[in-house]
Amino acid sequence: MARVTVEDCVDKVENRFELVLLASHRARQISQGGQITVDRDNDKNPVVALREIADETLSPDDLKEDLIHSLQRHVEIDEPEVAAPIAGLIEAGDELMESLVEGTEEEVITFDSMSEEELLAGIEGLVAPEKNDDF
Repeated sequence: MARVTVEDCVDKVENRFELVLLASHRARQISQGGQITVDRDNDKNPVVALREIADETLSPDDLKEDLIHSLQRHVEIDEPEVAAPIAGLIEAGDELMESLVEGTEEEVITFDSMSEEELLAGIEGLVAPEKNDDF
């Protein structure tokens, strides 16, 4: 391939803007020492990256994943779930709570309540703060 053009790569990556992002990311990888999958032929890194995409020596999906991963600042690590032991603990906790509730009397919890009139009277009784030079 003597000259690579965008038209050679558009059938592999349909969006031209995405193609530019992927090729520039790949060119940066090459400049940082990444292995080249095609012959260099005295071409610069962006041309080599486009030739790799056009020749399908690299998967555009893999390049896209690698680009996304390189731009992420916070990566969540998927940890294996331990659902079975937790479910057993939850069931044991429920049984314990039922046995505790059966053995005790229910306590009625009440909160202080205030009517609107009492609330307004309390607000009216508040004193405004004194003004000073700081505020």
